Amino acid sequence: MDSHEWKEKIIDYIKRNRVSSTEVADCLGKTGAVPDVRPISEGHFRVGNVFWAYAYGESNWDVHERLQHVQEGDVALVEVFDCKDRAVFGDLVSKFLILYRQVSAIVVRGYLRDAHRLIKERWPIWCTGFNPVGCFNQKVDTPFDRDTFEDRLRRYHGAIGVCDDTGVVIIPKEHHTEEFFHKLEFIEQQEDIWYECIDRRKWTTFETVCLKKYADKA
Repeated sequence: MDSHEWKEKIIDYIKRNRVSSTEVADCLGKTGAVPDVRPISEGHFRVGNVFWAYAYGESNWDVHERLQHVQEGDVALVEVFDCKDRAVFGDLVSKFLILYRQVSAIVVRGYLRDAHRLIKERWPIWCTGFNPVGCFNQKVDTPFDRDTFEDRLRRYHGAIGVCDDTGVVIIPKEHHTEEFFHKLEFIEQQEDIWYECIDRRKWTTFETVCLKKYADKA
């Protein structure tokens, strides 16, 4: 299988087995978390292709422009640059993305507004926080930094996003492989073994996690 086929298989496996962001981060060598984002409503579990967008210079013009092209099932990941903590968008854009474009989740490395509406609707949204003061709907004259744009496209666009109560983890494109798929299978099996050791054998976590006494019984 090629990388696209492995990507679809990884997404399906995570979705069917509800592999947590914690377990995925472990498979990535305890890396991959999107910094400073938290769910605004508890109990959501989402996984999908990452569609990356950005805002900069206190404007959300580019966010509106790029999000026209988001696809059903995508995790819409928006990063905010140089916006002085202004909210990048609120209820209107969230409703458009979730109800009409049917995205899997919205993840914003920045602030949102209309918190009361977003919380009431219990939409699958992760963000840094809230601010009633929003960005301007005007195009910025200065172009967005090209190096940052290309870096984020490589890092995020087309990656896999896993979102749950703990946070958001990104599986980079270079890990859309058979090897990573087997890491996911292994981590699930290992979790089952660890809980069996704690619950049934009544071992300590030191015996289970550090000493791995179950390996001696194999």
